[in-house]
Amino acid sequence: MPDWQELVRRRLSGLALDASEKEEVHAELAAHLEESYGMLCRNGLPEKEAAERTMEQVSDWRDLQAKILIARRGEFMRKRAQQLWIPGFLAFILSTFFLMTLPKILGAHPRTVESVAGTILFDVPWLAALPFIGALGAYLSSRAGAARTIVLLASVFPVLALAAALMLMFPIAMIVDPIIGNHVDFRNVATELLKVGTSWFFVPGAALLTGGLVVSLFFGLRSSQQTRWLDSEAKDA
Repeated sequence: MPDWQELVRRRLSGLALDASEKEEVHAELAAHLEESYGMLCRNGLPEKEAAERTMEQVSDWRDLQAKILIARRGEFMRKRAQQLWIPGFLAFILSTFFLMTLPKILGAHPRTVESVAGTILFDVPWLAALPFIGALGAYLSSRAGAARTIVLLASVFPVLALAAALMLMFPIAMIVDPIIGNHVDFRNVATELLKVGTSWFFVPGAALLTGGLVVSLFFGLRSSQQTRWLDSEAKDA
């Protein structure tokens, strides 16, 4: 009987996947070939002919390798969308919606705090809503099977998206300012960044992360409890 695992490992040695993913692909394909070979043998074919018939199922190993890579990358993108992009953008939309509507609904105005950098604004009702928004993003990410790092990234996605948009302003300003003749005072820029960062990144990010951590810890605790329960059931069996 051929060693299907070794045969598949040799033929698909060039797969550009992680070691664990590559082993998973090898095991799945080897199991399929072994099952086909066993079925042909049970139908009365000699072992040599059964092995040849089984190998004929894969006419082009390079083509199969390319198809596996395409399928795996598509699966990775689908998982990443379910685990990060969808929960993250939902949290971003909700945080933006509450930022625009809560002051009108509650009639509250942002509070100001004087600091070394100047006046910093804190929208208290919006900040109070952010832990729940972060928790929702983390919950959806956890339900999609994401690792803890991805779960926490989904919870703080609104501030990450806002920070990315702000960072894009710098290369744009470096291109536009010489054209229109503006001179950039980097001391003023640093001061404004400190104020903006505290008002829109650090404090909101901490609020979002609080909700994400609560959900992450809850799912981690529940997962460990389920693992202990399964282990105890297996021992009892």
